[in-house]
Parts: sequence; C-alpha cells; structure tokens
Amino acid sequence: MARKKQNTQQAPRAAPAGEGASYAGASAGGARRAIVLTGGGTAGHVLPNLTLLPKLLAAGWDVHYIGTKKGGEAALMPKEGITYHAIQTGKFRRYFAAENFVDPFKVACGVAQAFAVLSRVKPSVVFSKGGFVGVPVILAAKLRRIPSVVHESDITPGLANRICAPLASAICTSFRQTAGHLAPSSRAKCRCTGAPVRPELLAGDRGEGYRLCGFSGEKPVLLVCGGSTGSQSINRLVRSTLGELLKTFDVAHLCGRGNAASELSGLEGYAQFEYAGSELPHIYSIASLAVSRAGASSIFELLSLRIPSVLIPLPLSVSRGDQIRNAEEFEGRGYCVKLEEEQIASGGVLLGAIQALYGDRARYAAAMEAAESGDAAAEILATLEAVAAR
Repeated sequence: MARKKQNTQQAPRAAPAGEGASYAGASAGGARRAIVLTGGGTAGHVLPNLTLLPKLLAAGWDVHYIGTKKGGEAALMPKEGITYHAIQTGKFRRYFAAENFVDPFKVACGVAQAFAVLSRVKPSVVFSKGGFVGVPVILAAKLRRIPSVVHESDITPGLANRICAPLASAICTSFRQTAGHLAPSSRAKCRCTGAPVRPELLAGDRGEGYRLCGFSGEKPVLLVCGGSTGSQSINRLVRSTLGELLKTFDVAHLCGRGNAASELSGLEGYAQFEYAGSELPHIYSIASLAVSRAGASSIFELLSLRIPSVLIPLPLSVSRGDQIRNAEEFEGRGYCVKLEEEQIASGGVLLGAIQALYGDRARYAAAMEAAESGDAAAEILATLEAVAAR
C-alpha cells in the first residue's frame, strides 16, 4: 500500500535540559524570541507540541514548556533540551468528587506560578495544546497581556479549551466543524489548520518493522492500538479472536504498559508491545489496516499513512463523546469503519468488521489518498508568528 511521504527537517541541536537551558539559535534577523508551550495529561496533548519543535527551533524561537510535575510532558520535554517549568493544576470535573473542593486552589496556585514563569521568560506568544495544565497558563498569559493561541484536536472542544477559548488571541482546530461548538465570540478567531503529525512517523522502514515484530511479510499486518495507555476492552476483544485473525493476518498489538499477556509470548504471527517509541514508525510502515481508539492524534496519523481502520471510540460512559464524533466524521469521509463498544458483545463482531474492511480496503485507501493534505505544523507556526507580531 502506498504511503504518503514527507520530508523531515533536521532540527538544530537543543541545549541540555535544566532550568535556564534553552536553544540558543536565532532567526535570520538575529533576534531571539521566546515562546511558551503548554499542554499535558495525555499523549494527545503533548505529542503535537513535539511535532512543532523542529519548526520553532529552526525559526529561531527560544522554546520553554510549562507542564505538570508528573505528567508525560515532564519526561518528554527535557529530553528534547527544552527548558521545563512545572506548576500545579487541578482538574475541572462534571461530576461530584471530593477533589472538586481542593482543585480550584491548585489552579489558583498554578496561575501564580505560571505568572511568575511568564514574567521571567517574557515570551512573545503562548501556545496551548489543551489539557488542564493549559488553563492556569492561558489565564496567566491574559493577566500578563501576552497573546496566546490554543489548538483543539477533536471536533468538540474539551472543557479546558472551552475555558481558554475566550481568552486566546487565536484558535487552531483540526476539524472545520469545531468552530460551531464554540461561543459566537470565539468563532471568528478559529482557523482550521489540521492536526500536526510527527514527520518521523511517515519515514518508517518496512524491513525493520518486520524484524521488530518477527513477521515474515507473507501475510498482511493488522495493527491494534488502544491509545497511549492501551485499552483493556480492545485487548480482550482482539485476543479472544486471535485464532481466527491469525489465519489471515499477522497482528502487531500495542497493548499498553502492564497489559502484555505472558501466555501469548512467542505466538507465531503475534507481536505485542507495551509501548512503542522509536519503533512506532517502523511498525506503522508494515500495517495494512488498523483497529484503534478514535483519539484525534491517532486517527490523523492513520490518515497520513493511508491505513484504513476499524475505530472503536471511547463510550459515553467514560468520555464526553469526543471520540465518537471523531469516528463518525472519519467514517463519513470513507476512511474507516466505526464500531460502538457497547455493540460488540464478542470478538466475532470485530472479526467480521476487520474482514469486511480488508476485503474493501482499496476503496478506503482511495478515499484517504484523496483527502485534503497540508502541513498542519507549518499552519500553526504561521498563526503563532502572526499573533506574536500583533
């Protein structure tokens, strides 16, 4: 299957991590401008910022990151040589919980901490990818009269971005429909940039992918992924029908940390990974189709790689329905088949959907090839430049 390729650009070398350490490059004019990135909680709120980094550094931005003390961003960003500032934050819940009485004070503390960071760094602009750590940062930016840009990956904005949208100077979205889910005063600030996808994901080596999985390459490969932490229900469904799946496919299963099944280790045609970092581009490169959750980062990666999928969005019982909307949109465009988790009583339903998708894969691949393409990271960077210049 053809893959959409994209040239990768080597980022300038970043400085060592630590307070006060930052990239010392400069733009063509010699001036160094600072930018503060924020976002955390899930990989979907962090990885798009990693995608922006090479373009920001190449353009001479002095990049800082404000995040939580224990989130994934706290480990990822210092590895990139980016100055990292940890603050407190709280979660805004739509349900009763004892933490609801404490978290407002954490948010207030986070605003004060972010205000202090922004006062020292003096950025030209702040960029938030969402998640609750972004709320105190955007609030502090507003108090400091620093322009800000937020990005919403899903069709329906999350609560954190709903709070931040009225305060932001511009709002970038992955879907055009997102503007309609915001207040009228925020819609005029929206720009549909698409979702940034890491260029390295498009440059995997098929030989390395087969080697990592231990596959011969004689069968098509089914990729199974349940989001950054894995999905217990998808793991169970796939493993319950492995006997039938392996008659047709080799299965590369990203099952999530702590979710590997020891009894399946060494099973011919089945490779399980608790986490795939540098291995992911190579695994992607050999996938003929996928079974996945419907988080925005995952589905736009599958679209960029032209991998038809069976999407099983998180149900309303454990989410606000954002993945359901994402999956419905992609199904309407002809990129995937959507299955509601509540409708899958056994692995047989999933097996039937996979087999039907594979039999009609050419039609899905053609729809994906015809998809509107662009460089979302470049579009977001242009928005940041425009906002910073105001």
